[in-house]
Amino acid sequence: MGILFFLPSLAWKVNNPHILNLFQMKNLLILACLLLANVSFAQDAEETSLEMNEEVSSLPWLTNLEEAEKISAEKELPILIYFTGSDWCPPCVALKKDFFETADFAERAKGLVLVMIDYPRRLDIISEEQRAYNKKIISKYNSNKSFPKIVMVNKKGHELGKISGYSSFNTYQDTSHHFTFVDKYVAKND
Repeated sequence: MGILFFLPSLAWKVNNPHILNLFQMKNLLILACLLLANVSFAQDAEETSLEMNEEVSSLPWLTNLEEAEKISAEKELPILIYFTGSDWCPPCVALKKDFFETADFAERAKGLVLVMIDYPRRLDIISEEQRAYNKKIISKYNSNKSFPKIVMVNKKGHELGKISGYSSFNTYQDTSHHFTFVDKYVAKND
């Protein structure tokens, strides 16, 4: 009794059990390679995400607005709140690279208190407590859940201004609007 194997345009009748085992081994090897490749890509994506977080963390980002308000009151600096979806929002990733990770922004950041409010989809990126806290801040300053969004507030948490969205493709990585926005508040030093 033979077993029929279908290849793209051929059908072979195999009567030899050794050949059958070779086909089964080949299929098993292909499946193992596919699984290994999938795991490798997942690790690369996770490592890239960690590397991006390390780059941004070279700036003094806080994750608590009340702490930022205390620092703002002491140093008389405005607070920049950056709303991001770090693991699902391509414009957020692009803005981080094109704006926040530049020397120009790092210089301006000296005149700001920085707060990052992340709204990731993956549950392992931030703690449950931080997620609940971030949702509270989002409901107050970003109720329409627009990402990325930058909100400037004073030491008492009163909103001074906001800028929403970023498209590195359509604007050819033009961050001039973001720099103009930040410069307006760094210069005032409210």
